[in-house]
Parts: sequence; structure tokens; C-alpha cells
Amino acid sequence: MDEPRIVNGLSVDVEDWFQVGAFENVIERGDWDGLSCRVERNTDLILEMFAEAEVKATFFTLGWVAERYGPMMRRIAEQGHEIASHGYDHARVFTLGRERFAADIERARKLLEDTSGSAVTGYRAPSFSIDHRTPWAYSVLAEQGYAYSSSVAPIVHDHYGWREAPRFAFQPLPGSDLVEIPVTTAMLGGRRVAAGGGGFFRVLPYAFSRWAIRQVNRQDRRPAIFYFHPWEIDPEQPRVPDAPMRSRLRHYTNLDKMADKLRDLVGEFEWGRMDVLAQREAALATELAA
Repeated sequence: MDEPRIVNGLSVDVEDWFQVGAFENVIERGDWDGLSCRVERNTDLILEMFAEAEVKATFFTLGWVAERYGPMMRRIAEQGHEIASHGYDHARVFTLGRERFAADIERARKLLEDTSGSAVTGYRAPSFSIDHRTPWAYSVLAEQGYAYSSSVAPIVHDHYGWREAPRFAFQPLPGSDLVEIPVTTAMLGGRRVAAGGGGFFRVLPYAFSRWAIRQVNRQDRRPAIFYFHPWEIDPEQPRVPDAPMRSRLRHYTNLDKMADKLRDLVGEFEWGRMDVLAQREAALATELAA
């Protein structure tokens, strides 16, 4: 008898093309309101894709976006998806400090809950910026009542990464039920490789992601955690010629292929909301600790 297929975590980091870490040194925060916003259009296309595939996901959304697109937030929630926090304006955790981080996630949560009409219990740090420098962030999240975080990339990367972190869900605070669910990595030649979505999924062949998710599901018997951004399905977005060449290559490569690859992905594997997955992971952690 075949074993039941593992339900993986599907997530969307809802930010616009000009809010990404790759452009933070060439696009000023004060200029955002004067730029062409495309996040609502792209998010609606994602909602249509998910509806066709009959999958539910988690939308880690910036408070800045929720503040400007309240009707979109309600549409996401009304279609059965989870609303979770991505902070207010994509400031990396290590740039904030404890007090400013607390204020940032409190502000974002209020905007997300007020606009969507749903409770927010999950958080993802911009650019996976909870790492060895910012373990104090978990205490702040726990103090504010968050149930889970998905803010760690347990790899080495030039923009982010916490190499020493566990590959799979863990409880970062003694005596707390808060669970951290790192983005997916696979093992290749004894080394961890990023395999949880975003630019890696967009740039590399689809066969790589299929192999990685199958490895995590079949060998590790754990759910994969996948993420992407609305701007990644938008090949017509404005270009930023002043950005470094590496950033432009990462950002623009295969934008025209992303939507089709996503349709293949959501059709091939089982997917669900991160809050449901977090409840299972927390129960497993409690069971293992007993």
C-alpha cells in the first residue's frame, strides 16, 4: 500500500519589484510611492493559478502593501489562504535591533489583520534575516504571540543564511511553543544546497526542484517549504539599469518562464498553508521532547 503523500508548505512573499533586497542600495525607500506598483495585478494572477490547482497557501505580506491594497488582502483571506507577516517595509532584522523590530512587526500585524479580517500567527523575516546575529528576534515573536516563523535559510549565501541552523523545523526558545520552519534545502555530495524556491527555482531547471522536493519528502520524510514572489511572474516589470549586474541577472532571469514552472510544481506535489504545517511540526517537536 502506498504511503500518503506529504503535504508541503506553499508560500508567497508579497512585495513589489522595487522592494527587494537586490535593489535596496539603488532605489530609495522614500521613492516607493512614486513607482509603478504591480503587486496587486501579480497577486491576483497567483490567486487564479492557485484556484485552478485547488491549493491553499500562505501569503507573507508586507504591512506597506496591506496598507495600500486592503481589498486585495480581503480577497486572499476570503479564498481560504493564510495571511502572515513579512514585516512592514522589508527592513532586514539585523538592521533594526530589538525595540525597532518589535515595533515593526506590531505595526505590520495590525495592518494585516485590519485589512484582511483574519488573525496573523506567522512571520517570515525579509531576506531570511533571522540568523546567528539575531536569535533575540524569537523572544520578540514569542512575546507578541506568534505561533511560528519561517525566517531561516540554513545555507551559506552572499545575501543571507544561517549555516549552523537545523534543516528542518525546530523550537528556538526553551519553554516556548514557537516553531521555526526553515526554507528547504537538499543534500548534494554531502553539502546543503538551496532548494526552496525563489531565484533558485526560477533560474535552475525544473528537474532540480523536483529532485530536491522528492528527496525531502521520500528520504527525510519531511515537508518541503517553498516560496516565491509576485514579481517573479511579471516579465513586463520595469528594469533597474543602475543595479549591479549580479543583482539584475538574479532578478530578471527567466521571469517569462516562472508561471509555467509554478503550474507544474503545484500540480505535481501536495501543498498547503504554513500555519497548518506549523501545528503539525509543533506537535512533532513536543512528541520528540517527551
